[in-house]
Amino acid sequence: MVAVQAIMSLAFSISAPFLPLFVIELGVRPMARVELWSGAIASVNFLLAAIFSPIWGGLADRLGRKAMVVRSSAAVCLFTALMGLAPNVLVLFLARACMGIFSGFSAAATALVGTQVPEGLLGFSLGWMATGQLVGGLVGPMAGGLLADWLHDYREVFFWTSGVAFVAALTCTLAVRERFVRPTAGAGVRGPIWGQFAELVRHPQLAPLLAQVSALGVQPIVPLFVRDLVGDAPWLATAAGAAFAVTGAADLIASPFLGKRSDLIGYRRVLTISLAGVACFTIPQAFVHSIWAFLALRFGVGVFLGGVLPTANAWIGTMFPVERRGAVYGVVASATFMGMFVGPLLGGALAARFGFAAVFLTFGGLTLGNLTWVALGVRERSAHAAA
Repeated sequence: MVAVQAIMSLAFSISAPFLPLFVIELGVRPMARVELWSGAIASVNFLLAAIFSPIWGGLADRLGRKAMVVRSSAAVCLFTALMGLAPNVLVLFLARACMGIFSGFSAAATALVGTQVPEGLLGFSLGWMATGQLVGGLVGPMAGGLLADWLHDYREVFFWTSGVAFVAALTCTLAVRERFVRPTAGAGVRGPIWGQFAELVRHPQLAPLLAQVSALGVQPIVPLFVRDLVGDAPWLATAAGAAFAVTGAADLIASPFLGKRSDLIGYRRVLTISLAGVACFTIPQAFVHSIWAFLALRFGVGVFLGGVLPTANAWIGTMFPVERRGAVYGVVASATFMGMFVGPLLGGALAARFGFAAVFLTFGGLTLGNLTWVALGVRERSAHAAA
């Protein structure tokens, strides 16, 4: 499952460096419209995933988590290929939207691992899943940039990505075994989806998930900001891919260390330090004029971002019984995806109206607000007390 997670993370992130450039190639003008369309295309997937993830999570509890992983991987394979066939920006937008409706991969994969491993290894196992996601997130943007510069055809990259998602579906089908027992009456999902959501949001440990707004809010403008820094250089797509990849590399390096530290000094302290670090490295990006300085700051963001989401996911997982974790991680994924939706859309709108600097300043400020929430509202509790 770590391998499947890495492959799918690569498939999700491979188009990030050139997606705004593909929007330009589809004939969108002027640059303000490019920024808005780029933000909308990047965020619609997350909005619809936020709406449908609890549904897929509930089905995973009833029908099996492996089936949902295979289904979501196949959906990504199909709709990524359709993105490569898009004749205009509207079709590209609709294909991306369908990917959000039918994927639900994150919740299914997390629930599959979270229900198969011993309780005492939950944090360790989800940490490895996060590592797989980080590896894919590191390789994906760099591979996407290199492929785009090598093939000189963005559409071909989408077809390659579709093949990658097919490999993930095949790997899960052949190599992953699930010990699944259908829940008895009264077990598993309780009540309507929105009732589950209301139950879960009472846990203040969800606060760190809002860091996704800040982390992903700058993504739609990163390729355009790199273009502003380096001009129309022949290695533009590669440079944009590097701006994504250095964040993933730092995240990969820091996550195991920060995960161990959370076991020793507590979740709350690690989350507080991590959010402070994300803010401190996001705000200065508004003032850089060198691609190397920008890459260095993106690396710093990645270091501290590695202490946020895996820690929060492991903490939340210990609060609910195994037979409910598909639905629970579906709701958690919904909250995460909602942040991913709001972030890119807000980032694209801010860039179009106020310029690139406003994006980094705004999301740095939002991270400081998230830090305040965690520092004042989240209290350390043991898993048994929380349950």
